Amino acid sequence: MKENLFDLTGKVALITGVSSGLGQQFARTLAAAGANLAIVARRRKKLEEVKEKLEKEFGIEVFVEPCDVMRTSDIRSSVQKIRAHFGKIDILINNAGVGAAFPSSQHPDDEWHRIINTNLNAVFFFCREVGVIMLQQKYGKIINLGSIHSRVAMPNMPIAAYAASKGGVFMLTKALATEWAEHGITVNAIGPSYFKSEMTKTLVNNPDFLKTIKGLCPMGRVGNVGELDGAILFFASDASSFTTGQLLNIDGGWTAI
Repeated sequence: MKENLFDLTGKVALITGVSSGLGQQFARTLAAAGANLAIVARRRKKLEEVKEKLEKEFGIEVFVEPCDVMRTSDIRSSVQKIRAHFGKIDILINNAGVGAAFPSSQHPDDEWHRIINTNLNAVFFFCREVGVIMLQQKYGKIINLGSIHSRVAMPNMPIAAYAASKGGVFMLTKALATEWAEHGITVNAIGPSYFKSEMTKTLVNNPDFLKTIKGLCPMGRVGNVGELDGAILFFASDASSFTTGQLLNIDGGWTAI
């Protein structure tokens, strides 16, 4: 057994949605554990800024790859470039996502497709393209970003599309885990409640929303930066070698009630 189960030295991790928010935090977590990174998002300038900071702080290699996750051709091309550069991909974190709330009776078609395409379809297509590589390697760690809304809805919050996309991520995770378990690939998901990030800053600064959180979450608050790090590192490392097909809710006890 390895002395440090959480050591990622020599591993290559592909992380989507790294131009802002939780994606940058996940990149820091894996870099601190020794992994080299391929970071993916639409905004090259943002990615280059993240690359510079991580390489300087942790002494690892960061490969920047602009990619629109709504385009399967971009996904395929990006994965091929990353493999060509590093020779392998050990870890995939499907972090890119969007959130929106619309009353279902008035839900715009384009917004439904945007949410499902970004939060669910892109996750599958990244898993498919990286999965080909991991099957050849007979090793891989895939982590999908689910949500508490992979399991539960929310009163007074019309999130049908978002909940459908994140529920789909949970079932996709289970299906892929079952299909690829015998090939040395684990597929798991994390299910955060509301965390402070670029995407949620309007919500988490709204007093009425925070009052709702206090009523639904036993800990009575939103998540803080860094409180997802342990789960990400667990699923990315050999500490989780016998764990697959799971959704770990990190929610202050929200889904316990």
